[in-house]
Formats: sequence, C-alpha cells, structure tokens
Amino acid sequence: MLKYSWHRENKAILSDTKRNSTMKCSLYTFILCFIFSNCQAPTPSVTDLSDALTYLDNSGKEDRFMGGVKMIDIETPKGTFKVWTKRVGNNPTMKVLLLHGGPGMTHEIYECFDGYFPQENIEYYYYDQLGSYYSDQPDDLSLWDLPRFVEEVEQVRIALGLDKDNFYLYGQSWGGILGMEYALKYQKNLKGLIISNMVASIPDYMAYSDEVLAPKLPADVLEEIMSYENKEDYGNPRYLELVTNHYYTRHVIRMQPEDWPDPIVRGFKHLNPDVYVTMQGPSEFGIKGDATLKNWDVKDRLPELMVPTLTIGATHDTMDPEHMKWISETVQNGRFLLCPNGSHLSQFDDQENFFNGLIKFIKDVDSGSF
Repeated sequence: MLKYSWHRENKAILSDTKRNSTMKCSLYTFILCFIFSNCQAPTPSVTDLSDALTYLDNSGKEDRFMGGVKMIDIETPKGTFKVWTKRVGNNPTMKVLLLHGGPGMTHEIYECFDGYFPQENIEYYYYDQLGSYYSDQPDDLSLWDLPRFVEEVEQVRIALGLDKDNFYLYGQSWGGILGMEYALKYQKNLKGLIISNMVASIPDYMAYSDEVLAPKLPADVLEEIMSYENKEDYGNPRYLELVTNHYYTRHVIRMQPEDWPDPIVRGFKHLNPDVYVTMQGPSEFGIKGDATLKNWDVKDRLPELMVPTLTIGATHDTMDPEHMKWISETVQNGRFLLCPNGSHLSQFDDQENFFNGLIKFIKDVDSGSF
C-alpha cells in the first residue's frame, strides 16, 4: 500500500488474459494494507557468558559457510524452485520462523528483530517466500495461491529441522493469514503460533476499513481518495500522495514518510507486484477486483486451534484490535497482546510493548508456564 508520489515505476496490470501492459506508478503502489505492520527498548535478559557463546557458536552447522543462509528447494505443481532463509543464533527449544507480509513483501521488515531476539537467546529465521526478493521469482501467476504457500511453509519447516518441540511460527499481516492456514492443517508440528496484525476474515477487515477507519479521515481527503478509487486510477500521483500522507501515517506506521526506517523503505522497494496484485489486488483501500484473497475467512475454524497462540493487535492498526482479541479468546489456548501506541507496523512504532509481549509469550511457552 505505501507509495510515494515522487517515486514512480512501471507496474504490471492484471487482466483476464494477459499481464503484459505496464503503467508508471510509485515504488510503493503495491504495499498492502495488511503487510505491515521509536520506543524505549525492553530491558534485556541477563544471561551468562556460556549461554551467549552457545548462542553464537556456528561450529558444526551446515549453513556455517554461508553465515546461516540456506537455499531450500520447493516442489510446486510448476516445478522446483529455491527459497532463501537465514538462521540467526542457536537454541534447541526456541526457533521462530518469520512469515513476512505482502503478499510479495520481503524479510527486511523484520530486521529490527536483530535488536531484541539475540539477547534473549531466541533462534530465528528470516525467510523470503517464493516470488520474494532473494528467493526465485517465477513468472507464473498460478503459483500465487494460498494452499500452495501453505505447502511451501511445510517444506521449509522440514528443511530447517523445526518440530513441535521447538517450532514457533510468526506471521504478520499476509503472513498472519498464511500462519493461520498453516496451523489449521499442520498444528501438530507447532510449539507456538503468533498471529500479528491480521484478522481472521477479509470481509471483516474490509468492513472495519470502510466503516471505522475511512470516516476518520478529513471529509475532503476521503472524498478525493474515493474519486480515484472509483475510477480505478490507483497509479495517480495525487492518489498516492493522499493515501501516504493521510492514511499510512495514521494506520500503517505512525511516522512521517521521510522518517520511515530503512528496512521498511527497502522492503517496499523490493516488493513483487505480480504476487501482490494477484492475491491482494491493485487498490490501496482493501482487497478488490478478482484478487484471490478477497473472500478469505476462517473465523468458524479457529476453535480447531489447540496450539498456544499469541495474537498481536495495535490501537491504530488497519486491523481491528478487538477482532485480534476475539481470536485469542476463540482459539483453545490463546493470549492477546495490545500495542497501544502502534499501528500495522507495531514492531517499529511501538517496539517496547511489541517485543516485551512477544518475547514473554515465547519464553512462557518454552518454560511450560503459558
């Protein structure tokens, strides 16, 4: 969703039969409402030197030569492709796989985890999903399919040696959709599930956006934005300017665009528009057209989830925080974390609350005190 009117580039336009035409638009035309998500840091845990040395010791690791990077073969209906992962740290009982948003975003929006997880001895994995940045980017729209992505995550889990005794799956925004779908099929492989900044229903998300968030905009601003929406003029520089300055700074990341952290700027720049538009659609105000996620809804299936589950919501998020709280009460073993100062990218605009709550959940599950 995030776009700068002063940055424009070619963007693929979907039709029923071909995707060859392009149009000039912002680098950030395709950053979606739900991919994203400077506070005082949480107090570090005190660990002894032997713990720190063990955490940093890569001897005997097969990925040592590549500094933790591992390219994983993924079998798909359209052939075998490679996806990129990178391990940070060593911990036999706490391993977190990070599912980025988008679809089509990159691992870069989680680089802030480097400031918090290592001091807690939490092992974690960056991961670019197929079609994203360091991973293969095949030119086949049929691959951008939710069930196929679920099977991709399962293949990544197996390749990384993650299991029910150590595997925490973290998914934010689109990654939260993918995390819920994975857990509904493969929760037997999970030790813990984290659903961050994502509700369990796209229709509910759309209703919240239309009925709650949109009316909070100045009336003249909303009217002008909707005039471009109605004309499907999503690449218009004025549309991009209005959405960026009046919507994103309130509900996506509560900073002025010139102050956005570098990992976010780089992540937006590297977004794959083919994946994004196929699944999310071209609009910056929700999921429209024939986007494949338009009718996604798993609310009725949430009681099936028995795995310890943390839901993370934010007061100013594009996603309804009350819905996030409801998810935590509907699964069988849930907890809710509210980031009162945060928005969709609360890992950046409410770091103190975000990381304190996330780390506590992981350690509580690990110690058996959850």
